[in-house]
Parts: sequence; C-alpha cells; structure tokens
Amino acid sequence: MRDFWSRFARHRGAIVGLGILALVLLLCASAPFLFPRSPWSMVQRPFLPPFANMAFPLGTDTMGRDIASALAHGAGTSLLVGLVSTLVSLLIGIPIGAAAGYFGGMVDDALMRFTEFFQSVPSFAFAIVLVAIFQPSLASIVAAIALVSWPPVARLLRGEVMALRSREYVEAAILSGQRSATVIWRQILPNTLSPIIVLSTMMVAAAILIESALSFMGLGDPNIMSWGYVIGAGRAVIRQAWWVSFFPGLMILLTVLALNLIGEGLNDALNPRLARRGR
Repeated sequence: MRDFWSRFARHRGAIVGLGILALVLLLCASAPFLFPRSPWSMVQRPFLPPFANMAFPLGTDTMGRDIASALAHGAGTSLLVGLVSTLVSLLIGIPIGAAAGYFGGMVDDALMRFTEFFQSVPSFAFAIVLVAIFQPSLASIVAAIALVSWPPVARLLRGEVMALRSREYVEAAILSGQRSATVIWRQILPNTLSPIIVLSTMMVAAAILIESALSFMGLGDPNIMSWGYVIGAGRAVIRQAWWVSFFPGLMILLTVLALNLIGEGLNDALNPRLARRGR
C-alpha cells in the first residue's frame, strides 16, 4: 500500500485531480450549511450579474435563483448519477465479460454479438431515446447511462479473463474441482481489479458529461437540481446572461478533468511497469 501511494504521489496531475475532487466533495457535503435555503427559491431579481451583490457572488438565473446555491446542491446529484450509473454498468459488464472470456466458444460468440449490438447504436442517441421513452427522471437517466456504458467494461474484462484463464493457479483451481463460478470469483476477478478501477474513474467522468448533455437538451429530471439542469436553464439566454451556463460548465470541466487525472495516476500506480517505461 505504501508503494502504491508513493507511485500515485509521483504523478503530479493525479494529486491536482485529487485535490479538485476533494474540494467538489467538500462543497457537496457543506451545501446544506452554506446554503440552507432551497436552490429553487427566488432570492433576488433575475439576471443579477456575478459579484454585483456578494450575498450572491455568482449571480442569479432567469428566475432569480442563486447560482452558487444551485452549484453546491447540484454537485451531489451530478456525482451521484456518475457513481451509481458506473456501478450499474459494472454489474452488467463484469459478468458478461467474465463469462465470455472464461468459457469461450459459443458462449463467447453469443455474448460478444450481444455486446456489439449495443455498441452499434450511438451511445448518446440511445441514451436520449431511453430517457424519452421512460420519462425524464433520475432513475431513468441512471438506467440509460448504465445501459450505454457497460460494453467497454465487458470487452475489457473479456480480454483480461482470457489472458488469466491459462495461468497455472487457475488451472490448478479447476483441477481441484472448484466450480467455474468459484474460479472466476476467487481466482480471476481479484486480478482484474486494476484495469477495472482505472476504467471506472473514466466512466464516472463520462456519465457526468452524458447527464449534463441530457439536461442541457431538456431531458433532465425537472425536480432535482444538477449542474446540467442549470446549464440547460441558461441556454436560451446565454448571450444575455453568460454566467448562468458558464459557472456550472466550469464545475463540470474541473470535475471531469480531476477524474481523468486521477485515472491516469491510478493507472501508473497500479501498473508500475508502465510507469517506469513512461519515465
């Protein structure tokens, strides 16, 4: 563990990303204390510019709502969508990829053709259709993002399992009479955690972007505040009140950048050979 943290700390970008993510999490946790009033409340006149009134440092939107409050309360929603949709994607992709890589043959062919079916449809267009069918809500957005995000997980895990399937300890477990599910769960999956963890950080970032894009198009949950909702609310007045869309866009940019930097740091820390080769 000490070697892991030392390798991770050598990646300066990862440390910066970890600091940015920590600040976003702190903002999310302190939102009820910093902004006890509902982010939906009208607190000032509409289109109050940033820093014109320090009680509302980021200004107000088209309805006179505090943008700073919306960003603080919306942070939890955007992060929750990213985390939950990624977990659901892993729950779908890991079993499919593990079964395809372990059993091979007809099982592999059937599962990979099923995976390719989902990959043949543009992911964002598919997400739009799914959310539109099931009505915009937090649950439908999470489900839509998960359904378009699992194929890369399945393909990654299939390759990892195929590489590990012929290892001596796996063959020994099979010869000892262990069931296939036990071999996959105890012998193979623990050795695939490194690439899955790295991919997961990228998937959380991608999920936040997809949720923001859906909300920008008016397909977000109208009852829950999120960064994407704030951007969508300001898209019609972007020339008149640029700050309504700018500040939530900046938060999304910083959060996605932080997650990608952390992913790069984890990749170096969990794959020391790659880290040494890069240096």
